[in-house]
Amino acid sequence: MKKLKILVLMHSDLVPPDEIDDKQLDRFTTDWITEYDVIETLKKMGHEVIKLGVYSDLTKIRKALEEHNPDLIYNLLEEFDGESLFDSHVAAYLELLRIPFTGCNARGLMLARDKALTKKILTYHRIATPKFVVFPRNRKIRRPKNLDFPLIVKSLTEEASLGLAKASIVHNDEKLKERVNFIHENVGSDAIVEQFIEGREFYIGVYGNYQLSTLPVWELVFEKAENPEKEFYSRRAKWNEKYRKRKGIKGQAANLPEKLDQEMIAIAKKAYKILGLSGFARIDLRMTAENKIYIIEANPNPNIATDDEFALSAKHAKIKYEDLLAKILSLGKSWSS
Repeated sequence: MKKLKILVLMHSDLVPPDEIDDKQLDRFTTDWITEYDVIETLKKMGHEVIKLGVYSDLTKIRKALEEHNPDLIYNLLEEFDGESLFDSHVAAYLELLRIPFTGCNARGLMLARDKALTKKILTYHRIATPKFVVFPRNRKIRRPKNLDFPLIVKSLTEEASLGLAKASIVHNDEKLKERVNFIHENVGSDAIVEQFIEGREFYIGVYGNYQLSTLPVWELVFEKAENPEKEFYSRRAKWNEKYRKRKGIKGQAANLPEKLDQEMIAIAKKAYKILGLSGFARIDLRMTAENKIYIIEANPNPNIATDDEFALSAKHAKIKYEDLLAKILSLGKSWSS
């Protein structure tokens, strides 16, 4: 691949320091590990890398473009001005500037970041998703009669399992109100309450703009849990190393019958196209004991550190991390051309 000048765009709090020791590379405690993996790998690939941390000032991006004239922006921003929904606005700004960037386009980000809107669109296209209701802040909390327990309470817009814990699964109206209020007050967003699908949890990496490819179906396994079908990827399950060991939590290539594997992949690719995604995304699914498949979320621009699901699934498919990033760069260039 041609050597490029790449401006890596990230949150201002997640810019890796220039001098790093081994203790700072603990993947359970270091917030900027994804940024570090991407930046260091791009350098090893021979690209010129400029780091740019941004919080709420778009003029920093414009100034960096004028000063460095990069060939491409590697977009690692997941929020802007403290709002996760605003990442689509930054992508729209880059589109207006006509500068190529990696990851998803602005419209796809806008559709996928709103979990309720995603479910409405997928339901219209007859893709199974859990039944749900949205509880905006400062409104009465009243469960619809057709929404049966158990339910799971999430932030409508936040990612990375923010606000997700064991208490997120509720079995009565009193606990439902408590958890919705928790999301409103502690996470600071509207809440989405959806049917909890008991079963197995899977992830499928999809990449491409018009011609799509997929990575191997990846399964989240709770080897030591008493009732693994009732488990889910809470914040603790993602980031607490002791908890992960106690529950036997790990990701692995799914062992599914060929027909079921292909059905799951077809659903993921269809959702990707319907939502107008580009670049790369991770589609999260759950499957019941009766092999009924539900899409839980679509995650454009998912975490892509070397030990995240997307990169691990690529590794299982014999795709080196350097080649994975090279593909993402290529997709960013071709989308804007």
